Amino acid sequence: MAADIEEQPAGYARLLSTVNAGEIARVAAAVAERRPRHVVFTARGTSDHAALYGAYLAEIRLGLPAGLASPSVVTLFGARPDLSDALVVGVSQSGGSPDLAEVLRAARASGALTLAVTNAPGSPLAEVAELSIDIAAGHERAVAATKTYTAELLALLMLVEGIRAGDGVLPAAEREALAALPDLASRTLADDTPAQLAPRYRFARQLVTTGRGYAYPTAREAALKLMETSYLPALAFSGADLLHGPLAMTDPEVPVLAVVGSGPGGRSMGEVLPRLGERRADVVVVGSADVPGATRLAVPEVDERYAPLLDILPLQRLALALALTRGEDPDAPRGLKKVTATM
Repeated sequence: MAADIEEQPAGYARLLSTVNAGEIARVAAAVAERRPRHVVFTARGTSDHAALYGAYLAEIRLGLPAGLASPSVVTLFGARPDLSDALVVGVSQSGGSPDLAEVLRAARASGALTLAVTNAPGSPLAEVAELSIDIAAGHERAVAATKTYTAELLALLMLVEGIRAGDGVLPAAEREALAALPDLASRTLADDTPAQLAPRYRFARQLVTTGRGYAYPTAREAALKLMETSYLPALAFSGADLLHGPLAMTDPEVPVLAVVGSGPGGRSMGEVLPRLGERRADVVVVGSADVPGATRLAVPEVDERYAPLLDILPLQRLALALALTRGEDPDAPRGLKKVTATM
């Protein structure tokens, strides 16, 4: 897991290379030409959080309604929704889960434009889709996905911005900003604060993660990583939903990981953090600025669209360090396999 985490800056650079960026641009141009009226994502596990990020991008940057499909609607109940005007995107590291492939197969039969975003270009998911994007993350050693998750995020970002451009080619300013990501990721991973913080939560019994907008998928992915590697019950809420009841469970014994960016989503967390302070919760903030009364996992300040590519890095390292501190093996989570096939 440690090796996979450390490879992420190189993974960003690889995906931004001329060859891979050109392939994503070709797919983006094809999607733009079809002019879909809405976007439907289908995914499982970690990829589900990448898909949620993609849904935020589609709605905010493209102005298209977007949502996440429930594969069981197709595989268990036999329904065939009319997706004739949709772009249907299957997101999966392995591309090997039968239910995701079946959703794309049914969507394509109904007239949808289908796209697979995967680390396995020869997988069943990629074969059934009309278009495919290889996230080029390379072999992932650990069961708990890290580098494939961030590669999915970057691929989806490049795809959406390419569709927005119309011809698939990212504007020069966008390319310049994205080119800084590998170095920013390296700087973020060089900070040892996550390892130093892990002993503080060695005996934690549960934990809450929270964020809004683009940060919400990060909160959900962080919770999953903690559950996978440390078997620590972790509940993820949007900052808004946290105030609608779950806030009552927070107290000094329930640590809260809050992802707080510098854009609208991060600013809206200004309503949440004081309420956590009232509860005397143990708060760790992931962000570029200090928050009174909270410990900070520092990340560089970037456009809020890019922040998920950096915010998750210290949280991955925290999950790894906490698992080791609690005497667990993060490379072999009990009961889990690298590829999970569901129907």
